[in-house]
Amino acid sequence: MSIAPAWIVVGRTDGAIDAAALTADGDELSRERIDEADWAAWVAEREHASPRWVWSDAVRWQPGLLASGVRVARCHDLRLCHAILRHSAWVADATALGAHAEWTTAPVEERKVEGAALFEWEEPTTAPAGPPDDLASTLEEFARQRDAVAGAADAGRLRLLLAAESAGALIAGELRAAGLPWDEGVHDTLLRGALGERPAGGGAPTRMAALATEVRALLGDPALSLDSQPKLLRGLHRAGVLVESTSRWELREHQHPAIAPLLEYKKLARLLTANGWNWLEEWVDQGRFRPVYIPGGVVTGRWASSGGGALQLPRQLRPAVRADPGWRLVVADVAQLEPRVLAAMAQDSALAAAARGRDLYAGIVDTGTVATRDEAKVALLGAMYGATTGDSGRLVPRLRRTFPRAMGLVDAAAETGERGGVVTTWLGRSSPAPSAGWLEAQAAASQPGAAPAEETRARRWARDRGRFTRNFVVQGTAAEWALAWLADLRTRLAQLPPVDVDAAAPRSGPVFQQRPHLAMFLHDEVIVHTPAALAAAVADAAREAAASATRLLFGDIPLDFPLDLRIAETAAKG
Repeated sequence: MSIAPAWIVVGRTDGAIDAAALTADGDELSRERIDEADWAAWVAEREHASPRWVWSDAVRWQPGLLASGVRVARCHDLRLCHAILRHSAWVADATALGAHAEWTTAPVEERKVEGAALFEWEEPTTAPAGPPDDLASTLEEFARQRDAVAGAADAGRLRLLLAAESAGALIAGELRAAGLPWDEGVHDTLLRGALGERPAGGGAPTRMAALATEVRALLGDPALSLDSQPKLLRGLHRAGVLVESTSRWELREHQHPAIAPLLEYKKLARLLTANGWNWLEEWVDQGRFRPVYIPGGVVTGRWASSGGGALQLPRQLRPAVRADPGWRLVVADVAQLEPRVLAAMAQDSALAAAARGRDLYAGIVDTGTVATRDEAKVALLGAMYGATTGDSGRLVPRLRRTFPRAMGLVDAAAETGERGGVVTTWLGRSSPAPSAGWLEAQAAASQPGAAPAEETRARRWARDRGRFTRNFVVQGTAAEWALAWLADLRTRLAQLPPVDVDAAAPRSGPVFQQRPHLAMFLHDEVIVHTPAALAAAVADAAREAAASATRLLFGDIPLDFPLDLRIAETAAKG
């Protein structure tokens, strides 16, 4: 009697696929070489035994399978898992992993500016070379990762994180393959309604052009370029509007008559640049928007995107997200995800009670801690993001008295960051260590006779890092919950029956044209494209997956993660 493999490790050499079947303990059962032309059929045949496929990078291995109509249920993505294990504080010895930098090829890197914004990201200017793809290198890296997990402080949670991250890699590929249903005609109508008609010979749309003319007249400069920040600043200064930047927040503080049309122009210019006609022509093809998602692209574990702006879908364009005929969209939003995650992590029974079965912010008001829902939201977000001034600074101390466990958790994370320490999410993703520049600044400020400027800079940078680590543990754990929710929902959708051919959605590709499938993911929101007859079952699956994700991470706790669920033909929000 043959033993079904728990893992199938694959690599490429000379145009062929090499595969090694392993037991759950990592013992090798067999090896096989498969011709590239037979690869998809070979995978489909073995997928019935539910192995976990181990490969260098899902970005390399999955697209060809999906194009051939083959979907795998589980994988272990070595590139993504390497990044987690190499930096996790729970891994007792990451020396072996650290010696193999060829596996550290994250597509999107964090760009952290000391003393600036807490989270700043930029897309890569060059594509990464990628990890090695041959079977020998893949087996060696898999062995290093298994050893790292085996010796970890909490191997169970870390295994769950690796499984969730790898599921995210599969989901990201499937989202691109299936695409988000998009009505190009509706998009064009919305653009013309907001921006004005698109001139045939190029130039600004008519409404934007009219606003620009109005602003120039009010500033007394008929040739002023509104799209050049230096020139616009000089024009504003000449008109007596003494601002240091052209940000909408600073402009709103001034009463000059040119401010209102200028803000409207800037709003429309952002829409034209980010999601205008050029975007429509580049990113929407035959009724599908197919962005490039990057799991783990943000240092906290949140996803990023590398083209198409998938994680910044403007509200005014959501009506263009439209289901195929005979299909529906199931749109699911998690209510107040990060505050609920904080309550679960801290095991704060008072905050959990405020959130149970209702709007969390309204629940905080009912405790008497603050007077209004807006105050509750400002206070709680301020506590998680380290706001110390204004309404947040005034209200956060009240939260500390009512919810000491939750506030103690984020306060402790901030103190660790300020000391230069590392914090870790619920499942084991750790924050980056402080930079050499940060450490040098702290060391210089601690020396006898340090200059006041050095001490001020060191304190400011320490506070910045404290705010970063304060939010890291919450945002990172919320990303873990969302991944668990997505992975569970993906499994439930695969178990629903296919639809009749007459109701098929061929533009979703061979794997998904007859099945409900994930179509979009935005941190705490999921859109499923489903045959109309299965819409109610999909909504139930989304709720059940949310409850399952909560139990998986936090056990049986008296706290729910309620969903705002809508079944509609479009993704428009009311």
